[in-house]
Amino acid sequence: MKNTSMTHRLQVMLFVALVIASIAVAFYAFGFQPRIVGDPGFHARLDEVALFSTMHVLGGGLCLGLGGFQFSKRLRTKHLGLHRNMGRVYLILVLIGGCGSLVLAPRAGGGLVAKLGFGMLAAVWLFSALQAYLAVLRKDIASHRAWMMRNFSLTFAAVTLRVYLGMFAALDVAFDDAYQSVAWISWVPNLILIEWYLTLANGQPAKS
Repeated sequence: MKNTSMTHRLQVMLFVALVIASIAVAFYAFGFQPRIVGDPGFHARLDEVALFSTMHVLGGGLCLGLGGFQFSKRLRTKHLGLHRNMGRVYLILVLIGGCGSLVLAPRAGGGLVAKLGFGMLAAVWLFSALQAYLAVLRKDIASHRAWMMRNFSLTFAAVTLRVYLGMFAALDVAFDDAYQSVAWISWVPNLILIEWYLTLANGQPAKS
C-alpha cells in the first residue's frame, strides 16, 4: 500500500513537472512569434517563410500548452467531453505545426544531419497523430492513448531541445555542432522512453 502511494505521488509530481515545463516553453513560443524574444538572425531566416514559421511556432506552442493536460485522469473521467474536444483541437494543431515543421526543416542550421533530424521529427509527429486519430475512430482507446503518448513525447521535444542546447552552451560547444546532435536527441530518447513505459505498463510489447 505504501509503495502504491509513493508511486502515485511520483506520477503526480512528474505530471506537474511536465505541464509546467510545457507551458513555460509554450509561453516562449508566444513571445518568439511577435519577436519579443529570440535571436534576430534566426527571426530573419524564418521571415523568409513567414507563414510556415507561424504555423510551426504557434501550432507547436499551443500543442505544448494543451497536450499535457490530456494525460490528466481526472479530466478524462470527470470531463470526458472537454477531453475529447481538447484532443480534436490538439490534433488539428499538430497538423498545422507539423506541416510548418516540414517546410522549416530543410532550412535548419547544423547541416544535413540537423535537417534530416528535424525533418524526421516532423514526419513522425504527423504520423503518430494520424495513428492516434485512426485508433479513436476504431474506438480502440488503448491504441489511441498509446499513440497520443508517443505523439506528445515528440511535442515535448521543444522542451528537451532547449535543455540540451543549454547543456551544450554551458560546455562551450559551437551552436551548429550542438544542433546536429540536438536535432536527434531532442526526440529519439523521448520516444524510446515512452515505448519502454508502454511495454512495462502492458507487460508486453507496446500495442500499436
